[in-house]
Amino acid sequence: MQEEPMFGEGREPPPSPARSIYAIERPDPKLWTYYVLRALLAGPGFPFLLAYLRFRYRSLRYRFDDEGISMSWGVLFRREIHLTYARIQDIHLTRNVVERQLGLARLEIQTASGSSTAEMTLEGILEVEVVRDFLYARMRGMQDPDSSGKSLPGAPPEASAGEAVRILREAAGEIRRIRELLEAGDTGSPKTS
Repeated sequence: MQEEPMFGEGREPPPSPARSIYAIERPDPKLWTYYVLRALLAGPGFPFLLAYLRFRYRSLRYRFDDEGISMSWGVLFRREIHLTYARIQDIHLTRNVVERQLGLARLEIQTASGSSTAEMTLEGILEVEVVRDFLYARMRGMQDPDSSGKSLPGAPPEASAGEAVRILREAAGEIRRIRELLEAGDTGSPKTS
């Protein structure tokens, strides 16, 4: 029986979630299947909706980087949206019956723009749960170490829970001492009228 080589013995470590997400540039071809089925439901408007969805599918591009997400589409009228991770307020994952059968879902990303609709909708991505978790982590400022052990640029260093509790107790103690000094100073000083 032959054993599989371990990491470092000719085998590469698995890619980190950040690298696989940064590699997403185009929607999955299953999105085109979904678009065709959606256009069929339009009845007499089928050819017009199919043409629009074809141009949208062919021109749809995503870009994930350290600052945020970009999405662009359009042939005659090009539209591009760029959201930084800090602007993201909420992420909704939605699937209808057909999307579930195809293994697709939509990630609706909302910002604090005051609009009730999503600012950006990512569609045609197969690993939506991984992307959603990545976006939640980035919008909260958490670091995501890649396979080399380095953290992503711009991410704050993480502190352990014990260290955070220690820091909070020190801060509470200092606030208590300041309050005691202020109270002692108020009662001991003569009042002027």
